[in-house]
Amino acid sequence: MSQPPVPSAGRIVDRCRFCDGTLSIPFCDLGAMPPSNSYVHPARASEPEPAFPLEARACDRCLLVQLTFIADAGQIFGEYAYLSSMSDSWLAHAERFSRVAIARFDLGSGSFVVEVASNDGYLLRNFVAASIPCLGIEPAANVAAIAVAAGIATKVDFLGLDSATRLVASRGHADLVVANNVMAHVPDINDFVAGLACVAGSNGVVSMEVPHLVRLIEGTQFDTVYHEHYAYWSLLSIEKVLAAHGLEVFDIERLATHGGSLRIFAAAPRSPKRQQSPTVAEVRDEEAALGVGDAAYYAGFEARVSRVLEAARALLRDAHVKGLLVAGYGAAAKGNTFLNALGAGPETIAFVADRSPFKQGMLLPGSHIPVVDPDEIFRRRPDLLIVLPWNIASEICTQMAGISAWGGRFAVGIPEVRVFDGQP
Repeated sequence: MSQPPVPSAGRIVDRCRFCDGTLSIPFCDLGAMPPSNSYVHPARASEPEPAFPLEARACDRCLLVQLTFIADAGQIFGEYAYLSSMSDSWLAHAERFSRVAIARFDLGSGSFVVEVASNDGYLLRNFVAASIPCLGIEPAANVAAIAVAAGIATKVDFLGLDSATRLVASRGHADLVVANNVMAHVPDINDFVAGLACVAGSNGVVSMEVPHLVRLIEGTQFDTVYHEHYAYWSLLSIEKVLAAHGLEVFDIERLATHGGSLRIFAAAPRSPKRQQSPTVAEVRDEEAALGVGDAAYYAGFEARVSRVLEAARALLRDAHVKGLLVAGYGAAAKGNTFLNALGAGPETIAFVADRSPFKQGMLLPGSHIPVVDPDEIFRRRPDLLIVLPWNIASEICTQMAGISAWGGRFAVGIPEVRVFDGQP
């Protein structure tokens, strides 16, 4: 068990990483925190943890919401603790997408599919099973090794224009380029999107999933703000970035994943696979009606965050007074933001259970709450189990339904603090 590298470098920015506008519109300031995936080895618990500003602002020109501190991406993603295959619902989500994409874009043995940030092969396994040539591009060597061991060709690299150009020279353009939940994780957004456009060429399709900023705001999803999420996307902003690199959005699907996401399909304007969907105009109109294009839309979010945190602190105080044992489930990055904003520690939350072997035996960054195997829940029988990855709360509550045997209850903190039995 080794401690993943902790980012020790970064930079404060006040200019937009896309258009060079000024980051002058306040959105959410959570103070200084350690990076959310910098789990701590117990032997190093007494050592100081690097903590960096965690503030998001919107650009006054393109309105892209982004962090004002850019942590070193190589240190964050060089070794990674998140495994996509740990969530059964996410595997099912990936399988459904793959099946539909194969039929929609007529993919077969003569096609080529590339996934960027392919993690442990959770999605590409479906294309391998269908005998469709594919390649994963994954910067975390420890995670890429799992995919390779499963027979999924994976290159350890970050995508940018240079690496994309080399890939096209050796393998040709891809028919489908998948970039799910990666747009948030890219410090150099122009270089990355230029790479996507290069790999797709004039005939390929780029498919990406992004948590929708509109849903983040309406659901007070402040816990999705953390150092490896450099940007937070509206359709308004993403269309501007894609268009700047020769890609046009031609279809959108609304998804429930991650608290509300958009699946965006884009291609070169003259691509034969481009067929404009009315959903694009519908999402544009929704954002316009909400005022996403106005600076005033981004005000007031911090006050809502404060109300959620105060309610969560009240819940923990009440549990302490009653002598209840409180635990958490899911050592996810979003949970670490929530716990550190809350000021929680092992004196208030005894442990957090997680299925990932990379996290078990470690301490959560900042809070130093120990991470354990889920079996520990049934050994120690907590009275209250806080589901930190609230976006998959139904899945987790089904898996942990046995806590009802001793009167255990569940809680979530987003979009509001709730305690419940059974399903959320």
